[in-house]
Amino acid sequence: MPIDVNGLISQYGYWALLIGCLAEGETFTLLGGVAAHEGLLHYGWVVLVAALGGTLGDQILFFIGRYYGASILQRFRKHQGKITKANKMIRRRPVLFVIGVRFMYGLRLIGPIIIGSSRLNPLKFFLLNVTGALLWSLIFVSLGYVGGEVIAPWLHQLDQHLKHLLWLIGALALAWGLRLAFRHWSNKREE
Repeated sequence: MPIDVNGLISQYGYWALLIGCLAEGETFTLLGGVAAHEGLLHYGWVVLVAALGGTLGDQILFFIGRYYGASILQRFRKHQGKITKANKMIRRRPVLFVIGVRFMYGLRLIGPIIIGSSRLNPLKFFLLNVTGALLWSLIFVSLGYVGGEVIAPWLHQLDQHLKHLLWLIGALALAWGLRLAFRHWSNKREE
């Protein structure tokens, strides 16, 4: 029975996008853009769902930072200089920092915790977070949509060869497992 990847994307794509954007997101937003390009998902909904996932994830991390941030951030001893620098940036330019944190490598997950521990007003954070999430979502979904021109033909080939790929992966896993079992058996025999 062949796997209908397009059907799976159409059926579960928005939920996968929402869950994926709660934590990480860039990969999911790019793939959501490709799916929108292919007509499997609606471009506008992909942008909104990705923004919603990004907003919710950062809101959760913000409140974790607000209530537990000091104890969490103390565990990052070797990064205290960066955390201090981030706090200074939050105080000087909160708008730019909150909107831009999702674009800063290495601060995507810890950034909202730092912002929450900085005691920034929750309403201000929420408004800036929504703005940043919409901008982020629009950029990455659009990149995926435009990139769909290049990626889509490759995905169609992958869909056609997916069953063969799964069999190959299964065979490799079986061979690797047998090799480990044989090595374990040989080591026991030598003892």
